[in-house]
Amino acid sequence: MSVNTNNAYGKISISDLAIAKVASHTAMEAYGIVEMVSRRFTDSLALLMKKEGGGRGIKVTTSGNRIYIDVYVIIKYGVSINAVAESLKEAIKYKVESFTGMIVATVNVNVIGVKL
Repeated sequence: MSVNTNNAYGKISISDLAIAKVASHTAMEAYGIVEMVSRRFTDSLALLMKKEGGGRGIKVTTSGNRIYIDVYVIIKYGVSINAVAESLKEAIKYKVESFTGMIVATVNVNVIGVKL
């Protein structure tokens, strides 16, 4: 799927993969995030077969001009999980909204593990 919008110059379509790449890059820049992880084992296999990555650990769902993002991360040991998750939500929401010009309805942060 993709997010679509129209303006005076024509139609704009942004793919879910492009949104996932922006969200993934933003997450890896955030303090306390060690790595992004796949949601399921089958997702890991699919990533191994693909040459192009970039959306690992991100699930993007679009409905109309609203974007719903699920993030799957491993957090650094010793940091406040709540503080890192809230910071990550705000950073992803800001970057994706400024990138797409669309509304990010929700960002769900799923902490899969903790790493030393």
